[in-house]
Amino acid sequence: MVLNSRCATGVEGLDDILCGGLPANRIYLVRGDPGVGKTTLALKFLLEGVVQGQAGLYFTLSETKEELEVSAESHGWDLKKIHVFELSAFEQSLKADAENTFFHPSDVELNRTTKTLLDQIERVNPARVVFDSLSEMRMLSETPLRYRRQILRLKQYFAGRKCTVLLLDDQSASARDLQVESIAHGVIQLERFSPEYGIARRQLRVEKIRGIRFREGNHDFIIDKGGLKIFPRLVAAEHHVNFKNESFSSGIKELDLLLGGGLDRGTSNMFMGPPGAGKSTIALQFAIVAAQHNENVLYFTFDETMATLLGRAAKLRLDLRPHIKSGLIQVEQVDPAEISPGELAHRIRTAVTKSNVRMVVIDSINGYLNAMPAEGYLNLQLHELLSYLSQLGVISIMILAQQGLIGAMQSSIDLTYLADTVITVRYFEARGAVKQALAVIKKRSGGHERTIREMIITEKGIEVGMPLVDMQGVLTGTPSFLRSKPEPAE
Repeated sequence: MVLNSRCATGVEGLDDILCGGLPANRIYLVRGDPGVGKTTLALKFLLEGVVQGQAGLYFTLSETKEELEVSAESHGWDLKKIHVFELSAFEQSLKADAENTFFHPSDVELNRTTKTLLDQIERVNPARVVFDSLSEMRMLSETPLRYRRQILRLKQYFAGRKCTVLLLDDQSASARDLQVESIAHGVIQLERFSPEYGIARRQLRVEKIRGIRFREGNHDFIIDKGGLKIFPRLVAAEHHVNFKNESFSSGIKELDLLLGGGLDRGTSNMFMGPPGAGKSTIALQFAIVAAQHNENVLYFTFDETMATLLGRAAKLRLDLRPHIKSGLIQVEQVDPAEISPGELAHRIRTAVTKSNVRMVVIDSINGYLNAMPAEGYLNLQLHELLSYLSQLGVISIMILAQQGLIGAMQSSIDLTYLADTVITVRYFEARGAVKQALAVIKKRSGGHERTIREMIITEKGIEVGMPLVDMQGVLTGTPSFLRSKPEPAE
């Protein structure tokens, strides 16, 4: 046997979490409640073996073979090349023999069942085996001691064979079963959560794998046609490339002056202000300019529908449709109830690595957070995502809608600490009209203009005016005009 040889699972994302796959020729426990995806994972594991020319054997101790085939058919799989052994077909004969013996019926049934399983293994000589599920063997054993002995017997039997084994456990035992955990070479936990609204959330966690390094923590996954799609937890420190430090122009001279040259490569930027003040319009301006320079842009819209976004942009001479058609701008309308943080991060990561996306827009960050209110540590996941984009030289733009229209603004969430650059947009009253003002609050990556400039959005697009040097109180919404020029600061 080759040391450190790996057995690929074939499950999308799982081999990445396992840093190459499961160590071959060992026994593993896959644990989870009914319906969480254990059988789907196990079938894909055996089908991957078929691709690699390895024989696979599936022991279905609770489901019938027909039920298993129906489940496989829903994913477009053919189980003809996998040996399926259905225990229920032998149960009646086992019970009949047990009734005509001097020994206790459960002893005979357990021994006959174990012998039947081992005989099938000898006949098929598989390289991959799945037992589904351990609850049946636990019931046959009746006592924890006999159950542990049976599991040890299986482990000793497979120790002399070149075979990788998955033991599926539906957690029907009242307490956590540590009997198999202590014996198994590795433990994989599948969990399912049901939020108050929206689809169920599923997560995978590797509890232990002896002798190898793996990605710890919870990893979101979904069950789709074709099997499990697991989204490995993003670790920003593992991704870094060298990129040119330069400013990206907005295409508007006055806006670039306010930003000290533009948005810098590899920075996270937040546009914040009241609803309708022009935050998304500024983001669209940057996206259009990026596409005009043949750079790929990924635009997530949580709050607007695709039709509304495209129609509004076209009226401002920021038509996205030609760039969407060319593939330079990808617009994804996110359904808040249908996505998890891991899946969103995976979409962004895929777009950056495969489509060479150089700008990511999240409109809005309120929608992102509100879409997943039950998710814990969402701020940390967002920080990891922004760090990942930063280390690859990608410009990220977040839209944050504040509460209020005129006067003091409030934010239900404070994420400004995550952004390298913060641009605030404000309404203010002047000479009987409602106007809009722009200001850069901070910029970590360099200097910027400290003034406040007026912004006008018309059918011609965005216009940024001169600094409002003869007014004060613009950011409060009710400015006053200065009768004389202010004395310069020391």
